[in-house]
Amino acid sequence: MDPGQIKNQLFSINNEDSFIRISLEVFNYQAKHNAVYREYIERLHIKPDNVLQLNQIPFLPVEFFKTHKVSTTVNEIEIQFESSGTTSSVQSKHYVHSLNLYEQSFINAFRKFYGAPEEYVFLALLPSYLERSGSSLVYMADKLIGLSKKSDSGFYLHNLNELLKKITELEKAGQKYILLGVTYALLDLAEEAAKLKLPALKHATVMETGGMKGKRKELVKEELHAILKKSFGISTVHSEYGMTELLSQAYSKGDGLFSCPPWMRILIRDTNDPFRFVDQHKTGGINIIDLANIYSCSFIATQDLGKLHSQNIFEVLGRFDNSDLRGCNLLLG
Repeated sequence: MDPGQIKNQLFSINNEDSFIRISLEVFNYQAKHNAVYREYIERLHIKPDNVLQLNQIPFLPVEFFKTHKVSTTVNEIEIQFESSGTTSSVQSKHYVHSLNLYEQSFINAFRKFYGAPEEYVFLALLPSYLERSGSSLVYMADKLIGLSKKSDSGFYLHNLNELLKKITELEKAGQKYILLGVTYALLDLAEEAAKLKLPALKHATVMETGGMKGKRKELVKEELHAILKKSFGISTVHSEYGMTELLSQAYSKGDGLFSCPPWMRILIRDTNDPFRFVDQHKTGGINIIDLANIYSCSFIATQDLGKLHSQNIFEVLGRFDNSDLRGCNLLLG
């Protein structure tokens, strides 16, 4: 099956059989057409024809996105996304050959978890991402802002007082809105809100994307969410789990447990044996199947630690000790 046919089926996956079938089709396509992944498989002495189950698929270490061009095609690249990081670190690069596919992925996922974007005002507090180029998160936020078709939607950099004024206006109007923010900036905003004794936010969905960016001391997730809940007068803090190397996102609605859209799946690998998977409720390395990554690699071994709570609900616990700092949702917790 060619990638166009696979693409047409991705967002209609609705059961386990279809997910497994399409995963194996994507695997066989990428094992043949992705030179980096093909060589990795060959060095593991794995024959693609012998891979018949999800747990037999080899997962490419995410570090390859820093050192190689992970791509299945030589066709024109529509955009190059790059990870955030310190100035001394090597950034991951994701060569995206279909922006339409990325947009379908994040829009369909948003609709699944939150409903129509048109129902919300989007307030994007993403200073570290806006101050550099190539952020997939900024691209996603910009598209959602456009889809909202509301003049109040927009980006905020360091103008926190202006943002608090907008929040006050939306609260008075009873307008639903999503406050999407990098962690340190949300904490800055929370401090300003406390100084001004801002009333409780009754119409807000506060969503953190992780990342202190060296601006603040790292906090465990429970402590972070407790500060935000107290400062904003809210009962839950939502989270988004995504990364440069993916075209899909998982979401948490406040309990620290993330859910994936139907075309994304999490497996947990043994920390001592990367080719063995552990049972539910056991901690290990997070492996991700992202079927939207048709044109790069859909099977990625991350440097994040986590555990599965059910087939498609997982928890992020932190990172391996030797991992680089990354600008996605990787707070220790």
